[in-house]
Amino acid sequence: MRWRSLCICLVVLLMARFAGLGTPTRILFMHHSTGANLIREGGVREGLAALGFELSDHGYNEDGLSDALGRPTGTNFAVPDDNTDPDGWAAIFAQPVTAPPSNTLSRMLDYDVIVFKSCFPTSNITDDEMLANYETYYRAIRSVVDQHPDHLFIAFTPPPLVPNETEPANALRARRWAQYLTSEEYAGGRRNLAVFDFFSLLAGSDNVLRQEYRGDEWDSHPNQLANETIGPVLVSFIHEAIVRWRGAP
Repeated sequence: MRWRSLCICLVVLLMARFAGLGTPTRILFMHHSTGANLIREGGVREGLAALGFELSDHGYNEDGLSDALGRPTGTNFAVPDDNTDPDGWAAIFAQPVTAPPSNTLSRMLDYDVIVFKSCFPTSNITDDEMLANYETYYRAIRSVVDQHPDHLFIAFTPPPLVPNETEPANALRARRWAQYLTSEEYAGGRRNLAVFDFFSLLAGSDNVLRQEYRGDEWDSHPNQLANETIGPVLVSFIHEAIVRWRGAP
């Protein structure tokens, strides 16, 4: 099945190149395990390839970068401490841009579209001070995004936790965090910044991972049904964000 998917991606990419469509838009997805599962089980790479886009992705440093066909490249972007929590992303976006690329941010900027997310532990927001700190970190990220209008940045709201891994007050703060990131206050008016509301697609009214999307009651990784359901939604979201960013009709 994996080789069949790789062959489909290769055929689509070759057709795009030889049909006179020019260089495909290059997308990078920075993630950990939840993002890897979404790509694999949700058909995200194949869906974007069918639209003429190339998706590379980067997981933990140990896993490193996979190319547009899903093949490991044997390289990584040296993400500091493998930290993709809000403070980690703020630190990455604060890095200087170098040529040739010598740090995580500079390597990310080799791509046209940068998709980035935190994983589910981020949703265990234990007090209002932590929530306020998250907002501060992402405002700092936004200021760097504003400096690079030639790139499109797509942030994710983090996935929710299962009930056994959080408390109701913490889960409610996670909902508030998702609401802030998707608000006009945060991203409004910016063509090169979009936010994919992963949290709200996965969470029920109780702000935890919906029952049908759980693998078990102690594991917050969304299951295959969740990924198969949300993968096509993500593909459409990225496509629409690219069209809006480029100002295409």
